[in-house]
Amino acid sequence: MSATTPARVNHRAVLAIAVPIVISNISTPLLGIADTAVMGRMGDPKYIGAVAIGALIFTMVYWTFGFLRMGTTGLTAQALGAMDGEEIRAALGRALLIAGAVGLALIALQWPIRLAAFALIDGGEEVERLARSYFDIRIWSAPFALANYALVGWFIGLGRANVALVLQVFLNLVNIFFNIALALGLGWGVAGIAAGTLIAEVAAAIAGLVIAARHLRFYPGQWTRARLMDARRLAKTIAINRDIMIRTIVLMFSFAWFTAKSAEAGTVTLAVNSILLQFVTVSAFFLDGFALAAEALVGKAFGAGQREDFDRSAWLSTGWAAGIACVLSLGIFVFGGFVIDFLSIDPEVRATARNHLFWAALLPVLSVWCYQLDGIFIGATRGAEMRNAALASSALFLVLWWLFLPYGNHGLWAALTGFNLMRAASLGFYYPRLRRELA
Repeated sequence: MSATTPARVNHRAVLAIAVPIVISNISTPLLGIADTAVMGRMGDPKYIGAVAIGALIFTMVYWTFGFLRMGTTGLTAQALGAMDGEEIRAALGRALLIAGAVGLALIALQWPIRLAAFALIDGGEEVERLARSYFDIRIWSAPFALANYALVGWFIGLGRANVALVLQVFLNLVNIFFNIALALGLGWGVAGIAAGTLIAEVAAAIAGLVIAARHLRFYPGQWTRARLMDARRLAKTIAINRDIMIRTIVLMFSFAWFTAKSAEAGTVTLAVNSILLQFVTVSAFFLDGFALAAEALVGKAFGAGQREDFDRSAWLSTGWAAGIACVLSLGIFVFGGFVIDFLSIDPEVRATARNHLFWAALLPVLSVWCYQLDGIFIGATRGAEMRNAALASSALFLVLWWLFLPYGNHGLWAALTGFNLMRAASLGFYYPRLRRELA
């Protein structure tokens, strides 16, 4: 079957996208573990702290521009469904242009970004000095790091999640190799970790472009400046990316508020919530794969104008996600206490975390709906609805946090749970209208 031949939406199609993404998500934390192990051999905890702070800054900055992955997935999937080879090319081209422009802007604005970042983070004089050296090196990889977002989104939009997995694993392996070689082998320390990451991000971007060029042979069409810079399509791309960016910033604010209020409640509460959020993060690794399957398959159905395929894509991907969410929730209920004991030896932290464990166990089955609806609306390139849902959900989160203040940390977790339920309810409000567009 050629790359442009439409395929029936079935369980295999869902798993072909979801499974590689899940594997990719699971492999990503290995990089952080490797960096920590390398810095741990330097003999001073300041090196670990410096890399952690530097990496956190770039995680927050790049997450802000996550629209390059999400928006590109939806637009590419729709072009694939419409059998429009030129638009498949243009979707990638526009995303890479935006990635390059934003990346160069980040380099040009590195001084104020660095100033603002370290004004918000207090890691001690020596740790901050090392973290600044990490920042000064890694910032030069910004265009390539953002290009990787665009490339991964493009491959997922084509239903080639296996290629996205290969690129992620390649990036991680190159990163680990050069981190060890430069940080330990040449004795560069924190600067070696930053340089190794820069090299890996550049190498992954180049590899992604080469693989993309090979894949484009399967899609009829040519590169044309007129299509690439088409005012209407370019405006749509910018509008979608703008709305997704606003949505991402709003979600980041909500989780930052949760962390800030955890810290205000004291060291024990902060430790407890940090441990419980690990369950939430690991659950998201698994559920994210099915949300991405929804993005690609729903986008393709939208591009083809096929409501039956839209319905099957939404229901099959959500059915798998819901089943996995139930397994995850059950696993947290049963084994969560053992994990808590492994992550902390403090008796008070252990006891308090066990008392709040049910919140972490409930979240997978209560949050899977907002994850899936996010994927569906990204595939349909409905950024405005996602933006509105995020704004409404964050507003409710703040209201619930204030109302539940008397209940302490249980109230904070109740507000977070309400936040995710509101994300699902608000997008669910738009869902019938979205479906009617394919009538």
